Amino acid sequence: MSKSWLRPTSLFLSGLMGAGGVALAAAATHTGATQLLGNASTMCLAHAPILLGLYVGWERIKTAAPAAILLGLGTMLFAGDLVSRHFTGNGAFPMAAPIGGLGMILGWVALAAAAFFKTARQ
Repeated sequence: MSKSWLRPTSLFLSGLMGAGGVALAAAATHTGATQLLGNASTMCLAHAPILLGLYVGWERIKTAAPAAILLGLGTMLFAGDLVSRHFTGNGAFPMAAPIGGLGMILGWVALAAAAFFKTARQ
């Protein structure tokens, strides 16, 4: 899983999630929609820094690729479903938020698993 496009994609998603999280926080505050938009903002702002960290430590964190994929897609799916529910009244598809949440959980587990792999000495 060491495709060359995965590493910069984690940085790109980090930036998008950070920007999206701030925008969603503003929208939640100004509209009072703190339950859906506030929760979407929180997940984006919580996971943007870890994607940045995975980008920075890509060569040393042996599970960076699967962790980035799971965390990135899981967060986008979870937050996207909440935003969709707020603006359209319907989720992205049935069980989208729980599937995204499971993706985030598995992404953190993949990151934790890196503790059991030797890293290259620098």
